[in-house]
Amino acid sequence: MEILLKKDVENLGQAGELANVKAGYALNYLVPQGFAVVATESVKKQHAETVRQRAHKEAKLVADAEALAAKINATPVTVAVKVSESGKIYGSVTTAQIAEALVAAGLEVDKKDITLAEDIKELGSYSATVKVYKAVKATVALTVVAE
Repeated sequence: MEILLKKDVENLGQAGELANVKAGYALNYLVPQGFAVVATESVKKQHAETVRQRAHKEAKLVADAEALAAKINATPVTVAVKVSESGKIYGSVTTAQIAEALVAAGLEVDKKDITLAEDIKELGSYSATVKVYKAVKATVALTVVAE
């Protein structure tokens, strides 16, 4: 019997997949528990349409993310920090400061999406990685200057 899974089922499949199982397993356990529905022709057509629409939305989201990543790559960011007389930074440059600088440049980025390869504790040029969307990442050219 062919079923469409509504939830992930261990050793069977992920939500949204079609699976073949024995009729008793489907009708006595999977369907009553809400894990699956019987895959009739109408259910299959509806599932195919849902998959098509999701793919369309995903393609649009990826295109928007790539456009934002291109803007981030093209925008150099300068962060001004307080320094001691010897040129050392008080504390370090954080992802929050980088996010604020990107927002000031007109790019909306969350600080949680920014990753630094190393702690920034001195003046100079650095780079940071910004996760824009699932597999879409951008690199920010970052310059740390004295305030």
